[in-house]
Amino acid sequence: MIRACQLGDTKRIHFIINKAAQAYEGIIPADCYHQPYMSMDELKREMKRLTFFGWEINGELVGVMGFEPIKDVTLIRHAYVLPRWQKQGIGSKLLNHLKGLVTTSRLLMGTWADAHWAIDFYQKRGFSLQPNKDELLKTYWDIPQRQIETSVVLGINC
Repeated sequence: MIRACQLGDTKRIHFIINKAAQAYEGIIPADCYHQPYMSMDELKREMKRLTFFGWEINGELVGVMGFEPIKDVTLIRHAYVLPRWQKQGIGSKLLNHLKGLVTTSRLLMGTWADAHWAIDFYQKRGFSLQPNKDELLKTYWDIPQRQIETSVVLGINC
């Protein structure tokens, strides 16, 4: 079941993001990977900027995806499913739900260039790599230059 996440879900969202992000270890540049992957303070700041939606099974969140309308686009942010629940359609269901909420002309998501599984996931769902990724990352995201250098942006017209 999909639902909007609340402040009371913060610890669980933090757990999901950090558990699922362990897949990045050894994949993304070592200077960009750390544990926890996202600190609790960073998550709290992000929760003020965007809305998280989660997939719940038996009353427990097992996947989350953030949704942030910004300027003339909508961003998908922090999309994670616990490893135990991956490859069961949860990410697709969350993405389809968020697509239905988009009121802008374009939906964008950024990920690490070497996270091929994430890129494949979005490409199979109609997203394409954006050639102007540096410009997009600088315009719509607030991330360090090193992350811009090692990331890609995928997009779909709505």
